[in-house]
Parts: sequence; structure tokens; C-alpha cells
Amino acid sequence: MQEVIAKARYVRMSPRKIRLVIDAVRGKNIASARAQLRFMKKAAALPVLTLLDSAVANAQHNFKLDPDALVIQKITADGGPVLHRWRARAMGRAAPIRKRTTHITIVLGEKGAKAATTAKAQKPAASEEKPVKKAAPKAKKAVKAKKATNAK
Repeated sequence: MQEVIAKARYVRMSPRKIRLVIDAVRGKNIASARAQLRFMKKAAALPVLTLLDSAVANAQHNFKLDPDALVIQKITADGGPVLHRWRARAMGRAAPIRKRTTHITIVLGEKGAKAATTAKAQKPAASEEKPVKKAAPKAKKAVKAKKATNAK
């Protein structure tokens, strides 16, 4: 099982907008992901498509893998550094503008290996259930009557 990793760092686009695109191609094979990205009407599709092509080129050149046998195992868009700018507003005020950047990471793997890496660790099922012992009821404490005193 071979994993191919490619990263695009400091992409000048919001991670929220890129996540809309990468959610559409996660888990797909390379051909269908390329077709989907090529015809998607989102500006974020272009850097994701470029990164996908780079990851496929890495797989072919570095590991001699067949691109038809690859799937997108994992793809993430994490926030990068934020550029802080200011926009002039009325009465001498200023409002902050945050120009966000994104780090995109893509992991390609072979088709058969997808299930092994994405399977979550499951707790082993208990073969026998142990009977639960009930605690004996507690004895009630004797309540002593208080003496009423009328002393001054």
C-alpha cells in the first residue's frame, strides 16, 4: 500500500470556500475527481485541480504507480496565516478585513487500500455479559427525638 502526498500551501482563498470543493471529490477515483473539478463553477476548483494533477504526477514519477488505480484517500483544507487589512468606514472609523490563506493536503492511495486506512478503530464486542449484582438495601438510621427546652 503506497500513499502519495501533495501539498499546496498559502493558497490565497478562504478554507471555508475550498472545503465546499474538496468535500465533493473526497473518496473518488482520479478520473471522476478531475471531471468534477473541471466543470465545477467555483474558483476554488482550480487550485484543487492543480494539486490533484501534482499528486498524480508524484505517484507516477516517484512511485511508478498507475493513475487509474488511485483514489483520493484523504483531502483537507486547513487555515494558514491571515493577512490583516483595514477598510475605511464612516466618521473616521476603520473595519478589519481578514484575507485568509489555506494549506491544502491531498493523500492518494490505491483502490484496495482505501477501506483499510479509513476504517475507524472499533471496540471489540464483549463475548459474555457479566451479571450485575444488586447492592443490599441500606438499613435506616434510628432518628432520635430532640428535647424541646423552654429555658431562658
